[in-house]
Amino acid sequence: MIYDKDQQGNKIIGSNNKVVTQVGDSAIHFSQDIPQWHLDNLKDQRHNSSQTKEGDFMKVASIPVAVVEKWKREGFDILSDRNITGKQIVNKLKSENLDAFLTTEKSL
Repeated sequence: MIYDKDQQGNKIIGSNNKVVTQVGDSAIHFSQDIPQWHLDNLKDQRHNSSQTKEGDFMKVASIPVAVVEKWKREGFDILSDRNITGKQIVNKLKSENLDAFLTTEKSL
């Protein structure tokens, strides 16, 4: 597992990319190991969100890079397409059984 740090010194969980080649075909394999402590932290944030008053911004999810890249290949580019709403992102996480990456129980 690869860890980097952001500007505030928080651990960032890196993704792994590997080029796979077989007789005339190539593909890139994306993976990311998500440690249990990170999932536990997200669960705590989700649980505590109902007791927190939000301001102008609300943290809704913490989505792994590997998922963002997968969605981008599928045409759901949450980083570039400004028409994609938070509600659509939450619905996509839920539809793919990725609820563990949600950080709030509040509805959008």
